[in-house]
Amino acid sequence: MSAHDEGHTIAGWTGCAVATAGTVVAGVGVIGWRPGIWLGAALLTAAALATWCLHLAGWGKPPARRPFDQRGLMVRDRSARAGHADCLGCRMAGRGGRGENLPSDVAG
Repeated sequence: MSAHDEGHTIAGWTGCAVATAGTVVAGVGVIGWRPGIWLGAALLTAAALATWCLHLAGWGKPPARRPFDQRGLMVRDRSARAGHADCLGCRMAGRGGRGENLPSDVAG
């Protein structure tokens, strides 16, 4: 496995797919189908919310590199429930970064 943590997570891929669909629909709205603009905006909002909810459920990653055993796509983040240090999404959810601190050798 690579020494790099590229951040491929269920939350990231889901958000990317929904945001891509939202961008395409909004683009169709710009070239003539007016409801597409609003539907595209709704899909972009849904992408942000889905990514945030999946991150909070443990299907995302902390804002630092993860240990090697936690870098797989289908591996849940064990520290998500308590919140990640320096994570805006966790602070917005009221989790305040009380989670485990990653060891200094993987913190980046």
